[in-house]
Amino acid sequence: MISKLSRRIENLFLTLWREVAKFGAVGGVAFIIDSAIFLWLISGPMDDSQLKAKVVSGVVATLFSWVANRYWTFRHKRSTGKTRELVMFLVTNAIGLGIQTGCVGIAKYVLGMDSVSEVFIAGNVIGLVLATIFRFFAYKYWVFTTDRTELADLPTEQDPAADAAEVTSR
Repeated sequence: MISKLSRRIENLFLTLWREVAKFGAVGGVAFIIDSAIFLWLISGPMDDSQLKAKVVSGVVATLFSWVANRYWTFRHKRSTGKTRELVMFLVTNAIGLGIQTGCVGIAKYVLGMDSVSEVFIAGNVIGLVLATIFRFFAYKYWVFTTDRTELADLPTEQDPAADAAEVTSR
């Protein structure tokens, strides 16, 4: 009984750890995409429109993130209804983008910060940390969900070595 409970707790921890690690990897790449586009836009074509630049960079990073999270991070939890999942993902990311854009707005209009570095730190560091915490829990419990009957039809979670072998075999 205790052995069985111990194994269940260990499996739960390992599954959560894999999800957090994959989510972090996807988030890291999305951060690079978002940051590069945001910096390019506020340093050039949209230098007078930092809020709009944050929205544009966030949308591009969000599209990448949906694909990567759906087919890699939460592939064992994705539902058969792609449309519902995508709509929920977009709503969740709109809220996350609102958190980041809100941080830019507060920095610029409330605190009077106007330099590229100050606005970048507000949107892509402080705002990103807050939005990332929100997104992880929203993805896990709201977006990438399946009911128990669908779980039997989906592949089970593999260990990281199997994931690497799968990627290199393609």
